[in-house]
Amino acid sequence: MKTQVCIIGGGPSGLLLSQLLHLKGIDTVLLEKYSREYVLGRIRAGVLEHGFAKLMREAQCGERMDREGEIHEGIYIAHDKGMDRIDLHKHSGGSSVIVYGQTELTRDLYEARARMNGKVIHNVEDVTLHDLTSAAPYVTYREGDQIIRIDCDYVVGADGFHGVSRKSIPKDVLREYERVYPFGWLGVLSRTKPVSPELIYARHERGFALCSLRSQVLSRYYIQVPLEDSVEDWSDEAFWEELKRRLPDDVAARLITGPSIEKSIAPLRSFVAEPMRYGRLFLAGDAAHIVPPTGARGLNSAASDIYYLYHAVVDHYHKKDDSGLDGYSEKALARVWKAQRFSWWMTMLLHRFPAHIPYDQKLQDTELAYLLSSERAQQSLAENYIGLPF
Repeated sequence: MKTQVCIIGGGPSGLLLSQLLHLKGIDTVLLEKYSREYVLGRIRAGVLEHGFAKLMREAQCGERMDREGEIHEGIYIAHDKGMDRIDLHKHSGGSSVIVYGQTELTRDLYEARARMNGKVIHNVEDVTLHDLTSAAPYVTYREGDQIIRIDCDYVVGADGFHGVSRKSIPKDVLREYERVYPFGWLGVLSRTKPVSPELIYARHERGFALCSLRSQVLSRYYIQVPLEDSVEDWSDEAFWEELKRRLPDDVAARLITGPSIEKSIAPLRSFVAEPMRYGRLFLAGDAAHIVPPTGARGLNSAASDIYYLYHAVVDHYHKKDDSGLDGYSEKALARVWKAQRFSWWMTMLLHRFPAHIPYDQKLQDTELAYLLSSERAQQSLAENYIGLPF
């Protein structure tokens, strides 16, 4: 089998790149370890910055997102003295974000690839990348007892933190930066009306909480929990009771509870791998970087990688210009680290840290007070939350 670009990973990053390149006449083959049903069963973030939404429209996949997505022009921050709204629209010069579930976004991309007869191969095993520093790289995978080879010009690794792509870069070339936080988020998805039309980030002495949503009938809630906790430790009733404790009384009073339809605990981690290019291999999304979900940057950081990579590959084939490919890692990492900074800042601002001494707590209190009293500080939050320019 031959193609121009072999993409490893069938999540939203890989699918979006495949779709965008197809529309420019560039052939791709996409390999995914799991089934389509498994990929669509993942529950992930749903806050899309304006740049991501624009990219979905360019990929001819934005119609349902624009029809069903929730446009949010602000967020709330709850604290011991009440609840304040940060006006994203006002402080960003008129921009906003769209709340649209990653599952639905991925479904839209799958359907677009199917309509255009895109080559998406599921349930592949033993994916191996070969000759990445040569002019003729190739990828092999196993299907039953058969080893199948794909010759290509370039390989894009969009196969997540545990995927094979980053591991294919020699250890003496790869540099990894990581911070593991001493807590996780227990998340519950419920078929209930959201408690608020906009997200509520709650800072509380018992720990952080977040009130989010997927639609007007589907809510997503989170509470900060110790890393040693398991899902089995938390009944639905215990979760709802703890969430209410961490919310302002008037918000807790109108919270509609119901059976969880999905419940999971996600540990929080900050991670960056450098470089994001090795020979003919390019990393994108979680294969190269992970952020805590506090600042809603994870999926959006992946989108910026795809934006840079898409334009670089198009310039290579259409203009014989390799400057985008040559500068991809440096350009992508510059934006990645800004997203890391914002996610780290939001995490440090809103969570209860077990090792905090009274001095740390006073600084955290002062940082929040400054944010809520300063137009400039709110402008900075809004600029980062709605998405820095690509």
